[in-house]
Amino acid sequence: MKRFHQSHIPPGTVFDIIIIGGGATGLGTALDAASRGFNTLLVEQSDFAKGTSSRSTKLVHGGVRYLAQGDVDLVKHALKERGLLWHNARHLVSKEEFLIPCYSWFSVIKYLAGLTLYDWLAGKYSFGKSKYFSRKKSIAKMPGIKEKGLRGCISYYDGKFDDARLAVNLAQTAVRYGATLLTYTKVTGLTTASSGNINGVVTEDVITGNKSIFSARVVINATGVFVDDIIKMSNAQARPMVRPSQGVHIVLHKHFLNTEAALMIPKTSDGRVLFAVPWHGHVLVGTTDTPLKEHLLEPRALQEEINFILKTAGLYLAQKPLAEDILSVFSGLRPLAATTNSAKKSTKEISRDHKLVVSPQNLITITGGKWTTYRKMAEETVELAISRAELQPRACVTQNLPIHGSTEATDCHYLNIYGTDRLKIEQLIMENPALNQNLHPGFPHVQAEVVWIAQHEMAETVEDILARRLRILFVDAKAAKEMAPTVAKLMAAVFRFDQAWEQAQVQQFHALANGYLGDFQFSAKSLSLESGDQC
Repeated sequence: MKRFHQSHIPPGTVFDIIIIGGGATGLGTALDAASRGFNTLLVEQSDFAKGTSSRSTKLVHGGVRYLAQGDVDLVKHALKERGLLWHNARHLVSKEEFLIPCYSWFSVIKYLAGLTLYDWLAGKYSFGKSKYFSRKKSIAKMPGIKEKGLRGCISYYDGKFDDARLAVNLAQTAVRYGATLLTYTKVTGLTTASSGNINGVVTEDVITGNKSIFSARVVINATGVFVDDIIKMSNAQARPMVRPSQGVHIVLHKHFLNTEAALMIPKTSDGRVLFAVPWHGHVLVGTTDTPLKEHLLEPRALQEEINFILKTAGLYLAQKPLAEDILSVFSGLRPLAATTNSAKKSTKEISRDHKLVVSPQNLITITGGKWTTYRKMAEETVELAISRAELQPRACVTQNLPIHGSTEATDCHYLNIYGTDRLKIEQLIMENPALNQNLHPGFPHVQAEVVWIAQHEMAETVEDILARRLRILFVDAKAAKEMAPTVAKLMAAVFRFDQAWEQAQVQQFHALANGYLGDFQFSAKSLSLESGDQC
């Protein structure tokens, strides 16, 4: 499935629903609307999940932290959505054991009691039962844990997933149900009817420069940290709806954790929660929670955030990670739903729940929330859109709707991230054995994947493939830079672009990847993923 272009839309088309934003919420809303039979258009200024939705901690969870804050309803609803997502996207969502190391008996009692409640709230959607492990068993389960003073650990279960790949699969599913998705299409204005209501968008294709106007019965603003920018197109005096918070993650070699279980640090020195999660053969550690006044598509980690993660992880890991051990560092901005006088609050006190707001001009804005609850957020948004636009009511069908590629793997193979498309990639390799060459000696990915992605996953740039389809930029930025020339050459062959395009793509990607390397000097010990080890 190649990228839709504006020229593909017949002149005079009036959509039922236009959605601005191609992250988790926007894509979920597009799928919900299209699967109900509504004529749906989604426009995204960059690639799918370019911003926040590709930069999560990779957890599908109810939110243990929110339970500690007493938000029982939020946790209960999220646990249900966790179960539904695992059922609907089995190729990308997996059950994960988390271990909480306890260095006092009080901690053992406290966390076991809280997580027993967590299990109970999950009900039939439970991922597994929480339990206590002795000091000896804890060390055996997580050899990299700090042993001094350890009383044992509490084990509980949550979910883990690949966020950006889920976004791509949501897009593919939405298209299957008839949605039109325009990436690299920036909304530059809103149109209004004689009644004063918003009835369309003015767009510019950022690749070709072509400008267009699209009309709809209702417009939904699902742009995450950018929602206020869209709102101000119709009301320059509107008060901000979100307050962005930056979350930073670092990625380390897997020997720092040396286990399939994830580490959960329930309370850091400043009251945050920190995770160390096995992911794509590496260990992802994060996240920070830093209030920001600006919002960017490519935010950069602050040195104090990196230092905080390294220092905190070092308190719990037997081998303390150093700056030179970092393979990649990435930042994401959370669109926290701002509350009254939020400027005086820390981001830990700002609502993680979502908000639905309708402007006087009938612009619907959805903001806040998290990946786990994207489906429910989309359902509520479409229900509101039906009401505001007086559309024909149609029931939501996404609760049991399989996401593109969903299948339960029977082996541990890196191509399983493609789900049912794995067979098609293997067929491509059989037809052209030359495409079975590895993109990098430290990773199992082969050239056939690049060709497949360019042909079927709406990727337009080297960044799209290495950052959000293969995820290499997020786990090893140096290796990603080394892969870029080969990826550009393969893409150019598929798209029939010239060598100048290849060179420009490589240069642009190298400049981007340098931001994921920061000021780190990679040590000789910083090894990449062994070939074939992807589970």
